[in-house]
Amino acid sequence: MNAESDERTGESAADGESELGSRAPDFIKARKTLHLSWQVGVFVVGLAVVGAGVAMLVLPGPGWVVIFGGMAIWATEFVWAQLVLRWTKRKVTEAAQRALDPKVRRRNIILTTIGLVIVALLLGFYLWKYGLVMPWKIND
Repeated sequence: MNAESDERTGESAADGESELGSRAPDFIKARKTLHLSWQVGVFVVGLAVVGAGVAMLVLPGPGWVVIFGGMAIWATEFVWAQLVLRWTKRKVTEAAQRALDPKVRRRNIILTTIGLVIVALLLGFYLWKYGLVMPWKIND
């Protein structure tokens, strides 16, 4: 059996990850109508949280954190959300390890320094050319 099918069936408990599938209580899973209602409720709550997170991408607030919180709510019931969260966790871990690489850190520090020097030069040129005039002191 390949690793992909193992992951979808939840047989990958050897690597410390929990099984895939619904985490609803057994008495809810035992009744089909109740379980469907439970899934609809989880979906609606997750959708509301993800929607709030998307709104926070343009409004003040921790947008991505809230979106991933909504995905975590969905992951309590839906396998596709569990797979998305596993993939995201793996990619974030890989990115964190890459960011801690000394060569990458050195490159990022150099690029940041160059960017700050360019911004300082542009700001200095603007102030030299136009001076510092407060908006409330502009003459018509």
